[in-house]
Amino acid sequence: MIKDYRNYLRIERRMSPNTVASYCHDVETFLEAIGLAPAAIGPSDISSYLGEVTARGLSKRSSARLLSSLRNFFDWCVQEGEISENPCDRVDAPKLGKYLPSVLTVEEVSAIMESVDLRGPFGKRDRAILEVLYGCGLRVSEAAGLRISHVHLDEGFVDVIGKGDKQRLVPLGDMAADAIRAYLPDRPLPAERSFEDILFLNKFGKPLSRVSIFKLVKAQAMAAGIDKEISPHTFRHSFATHLIENGADLRVVQEMLGHESILTTEIYTHIDTSTWHRAVLEHHPRG
Repeated sequence: MIKDYRNYLRIERRMSPNTVASYCHDVETFLEAIGLAPAAIGPSDISSYLGEVTARGLSKRSSARLLSSLRNFFDWCVQEGEISENPCDRVDAPKLGKYLPSVLTVEEVSAIMESVDLRGPFGKRDRAILEVLYGCGLRVSEAAGLRISHVHLDEGFVDVIGKGDKQRLVPLGDMAADAIRAYLPDRPLPAERSFEDILFLNKFGKPLSRVSIFKLVKAQAMAAGIDKEISPHTFRHSFATHLIENGADLRVVQEMLGHESILTTEIYTHIDTSTWHRAVLEHHPRG
C-alpha cells in the first residue's frame, strides 16, 4: 500500500522527492505505531497518536504538518476505495499562532555577501549561490538543481523548475548575473555527462546537496557576524519581504516565489506599518 501511495504522490501528484519521502515517512511511522489496517483506524486513534508525539516534544507546527500528511494519505485511501471516509476530517488541527519567518535586513544580506572570500577555491561559486538565493528567491532545492541552460544572463532571467515540476520565470538582477559570470570560468569539470548542465558543482564535479548549501549559508552568516538562526530559506523570505517593502505587487511576488495560493504569499505582509501607511496614502484617491 505504501509503495502504491508513493507512486501516486510521485507520478500523479508530481510532488518533489523530498515531499514524497516526508509524507511516506509520516504515514509509515504512524501505521507502525498504531498497528492497525487503515480501514480499522478511527479519529480517536489519530487524536491519541498526535497527543503522544506532542507530549514527547513535537511542536504544534510539526503536529499540524503530521496531521496534513495523514489526511492526504487517508484521502488517497478513500479515492482507492479502501475506506469510505477520511478519519482525519473529525480531528481538530492544533491551534497555531501567526508564523513570522526570520528575515534579514538589507544590510545583513550585504554583510553576508561581502563575507565570502572570493580568493578561496570555491568563493566565486558560494557568492553566486548566495546571490541567486536572495536575488531570485529560490528554494534550496531549486538552487541546487539550477541548470546552465535555464540561466539567461543576457536576457536577465532564470527558468526555474519548482514544486510539482511547475515552471516559472524569475528576473535575474545584475549582481546575481555578475556573480554567475565570475563563477563559470572556475566551475569544476562535471564528473558525469548527466551533470554537464548543472550550474553549481562541488569539488568532485557533482551537484551540491541541500545540506551543503545549508552549511554554506550558516558558515557565511557566522563569518558576517549575524547571530540570527538562518537557513537558505531565510534568503527567500528576505527576498519577498524586501520586494513588498519597496512597493512590489503581492501578485507579482506570488508568481516569482511560485506559490499556488496568494494566501501563502500574504505572510510577507508583516512588514513595517509605516510602509503600508505610506503606500495607502500615496495610492488612495482620497489619501
